Amino acid sequence: MMTKLFEKAIEAARRLTPAEQDDIARVVLELAGSDDLGPVALTDEERDAIARSKVAAACGEFATDEQVRAVWAKYGQ
Repeated sequence: MMTKLFEKAIEAARRLTPAEQDDIARVVLELAGSDDLGPVALTDEERDAIARSKVAAACGEFATDEQVRAVWAKYGQ
């Protein structure tokens, strides 16, 4: 049996796109301790971002401590 809060969350998830529903499902499965998550498919944009990051890292292009602190100050943590 599900709690009322969990049922409310499922109803809210039903209104989301299939991709958003899959994202939520992966989180729930991970939190529940499932070992059956499978790989996550990346978008072309995500693949490009990873490739650019690898090139930048190979060239030694890293954020300074000051830049990292600025991001944390802006977005919290």
